[in-house]
Amino acid sequence: SGSGSIGLDMISLFPQDTFKNRPNGLRRDLAQAIARLKPKFMRFPGGCLAHGDGLENMYRWKDTIGPIEQRKAQRNIWRYHQTVGLGYYEYFLFCEDIGAEPLPVVPAGVCCQNSGNYLGLVPKGQQGLPLSEMDNYIQEVLDLIEYANGPANSYWGSMRADAGHPEPFNLKYLGVGNEDQITEVFKERYKLIHDAIRARYPEIIVIGTTGPATDGPDYDEGWKFAREHKLQMVDEHGYKAPQWFWDNLGRFDNYPREGTLVYLGEYAAHERNRANTLQSALAEAAYMTALERNGDLVVLSSYAPLLARQGHTQWRPDMIYFDNNNITLSVNYYIQQLFSINSGDVYLPINIHQTEALAGLSTTVAASAVTDSDTGELIIKIVSRSDDPITAHINLSELEPITSKASLTIISGNKMAENKFGQKPEVLPVTTEMTISNAFDYIIPAHSLTIIRGKCR
Repeated sequence: SGSGSIGLDMISLFPQDTFKNRPNGLRRDLAQAIARLKPKFMRFPGGCLAHGDGLENMYRWKDTIGPIEQRKAQRNIWRYHQTVGLGYYEYFLFCEDIGAEPLPVVPAGVCCQNSGNYLGLVPKGQQGLPLSEMDNYIQEVLDLIEYANGPANSYWGSMRADAGHPEPFNLKYLGVGNEDQITEVFKERYKLIHDAIRARYPEIIVIGTTGPATDGPDYDEGWKFAREHKLQMVDEHGYKAPQWFWDNLGRFDNYPREGTLVYLGEYAAHERNRANTLQSALAEAAYMTALERNGDLVVLSSYAPLLARQGHTQWRPDMIYFDNNNITLSVNYYIQQLFSINSGDVYLPINIHQTEALAGLSTTVAASAVTDSDTGELIIKIVSRSDDPITAHINLSELEPITSKASLTIISGNKMAENKFGQKPEVLPVTTEMTISNAFDYIIPAHSLTIIRGKCR
């Protein structure tokens, strides 16, 4: 009650009005924006920050749980400070709250091969934990699975229960490594971790990595390693120009159908100026029609990065931008959302015949057709990068008779249009109705994604 001074050790600035009213929970508007994507899963805590800027900077999940004042804060490789007020418990809880499978990523016993590069220091490169420390590190990974799935009376399950969640989180997937250089140091440590998980928890799908790019030595060596050791799934990454996505619509068509599955864990179309244009979003949409066609092989995919603090980010483009008070949803956000809520589960043959020849582009239209077994609905997606409308004939003669009324959702506009931060969005989806049958004509708008959703009789 008198004059004096107080030393403050830890201050939390998390909002009180949180998503689902969770203590130490997420900012409501950001969490709702992610929830509206209807994601089937969420990968966390991120990419390069997971394996860290040197071994001492690796993201260790045990440092992120428990009372927030006892968690270990540290910088990450992207030069951001992490209080880890948002830690593994909160990530698991958020996944549960939005109906998404959790997909945590742990280091593969090595740090990022770019360690030191971002701080102006002498580059450290990839380093491996000493083999004498690997038993303890492997136990740390196994403890994570117990924390997520163990009964409330197990050691780590009791930690989860004490935090307020006695029921298991039902973890199914675990990523080991991120964009790692596929060296002998990496392979030795990855295999030790992988084999220990498979022995103790055979129900967990362990996801490996094929390096940071869509091709090159690490990609080749990563796939060779995956097939030699019969890995269940690997994580491919790729940031490319919009043209690359159109040029590679057949990329997964000729992948082997037996053995290792694909998780496309990070991808985005990058304009020269890294803007979130309609052109970039449509290139991603075209690519996603190919992912749907190859859904037996490419079982998971996720655009990256997800969130960016406006004016304080090291990377563009991102999906959602925010400041203290506002959020802006990119065109890419709406494309991802439309594919997510119109995903279906059975792929169908579709034939789209363009009634006029278009010069200058080898491929102007990409399409897919799926059905949703739960609703009995047919979902057609059509992507065009043409500068002009295209009259097309759509043939679905192999299907059961189709009812005439269908919803029609279109997102289109100037190909270089963006939803710029703090401004009225330039590109938004518009939904109306149309009449369809098993064979019908449709005028595909210029620079557009069309989604037609109707029911078979």
